[in-house]
Amino acid sequence: MKILFALALFATALQAQTPEVPDWAQPGSPTHKQVPPPADFHRPARTSNTPIGLFEGQSDIGSALVPGSSSYDPAAKQYTLHSAGYNIWYSRDEFRFLWKKMSGDLSLAADVTFPDPKGYNDRKAVLVLRQSLDDDSKEIMTGEHGTGMVHLAARPERGANFRDYEYRLSAVGLPTSTNPNSRVDILPKRIGIERHGDQVALYLSLEGEPLHQFGPPITIHFEGSIYVGIGFTSHLPATPDTAILSNVILENSAGKVH
Repeated sequence: MKILFALALFATALQAQTPEVPDWAQPGSPTHKQVPPPADFHRPARTSNTPIGLFEGQSDIGSALVPGSSSYDPAAKQYTLHSAGYNIWYSRDEFRFLWKKMSGDLSLAADVTFPDPKGYNDRKAVLVLRQSLDDDSKEIMTGEHGTGMVHLAARPERGANFRDYEYRLSAVGLPTSTNPNSRVDILPKRIGIERHGDQVALYLSLEGEPLHQFGPPITIHFEGSIYVGIGFTSHLPATPDTAILSNVILENSAGKVH
């Protein structure tokens, strides 16, 4: 009887430690269709104003079920971000965000790597400009997925669904720089984003060449100072993963990505 009672207590404790994931937050699969969150579903960010490297603060936007963490290695110039989170998409986000409040023109760039090669394909390391720390904030971001796909996308107004613009790049089957007829799967070496007035553009380096603009800019207007920084989501609501963003540059001027 004592053994059964102990097992029951253990099961209850284990259940209490296991975050309850709503069905809408599960990623798409052959047996599950990914859907937007309920319109009235929100969680406030968990925020620390502790500086880290170039950034003034750290937040878990949308407060994923498992708290995130981050560290900075100044010798290696590397930011390591751990985060769960169902997505950065639809009308709200869940991701780890290192930020600085800024205004005016901006340049932001970073190298991206994913230490676990077996992580979920749709995980995203991102460069972000957002109006606030609310989970449904107006924002624009460039994201590199676990597959290597890069895109520029925006939530044009608070609470709106993200718009995935046409400036997306799949890193599968790209022609090599030396032989256009030979194709190879590669991950971009570096991504960048620049804001000039209300124009925001995506920059890429595919094989180590200088960053170059990819596609035309997107127009998005922000009021006053905004939160600018780097982030990561595992795209799994209760399962953390890791991204490393290194050699980050952040300048209060356009034309400075490198």
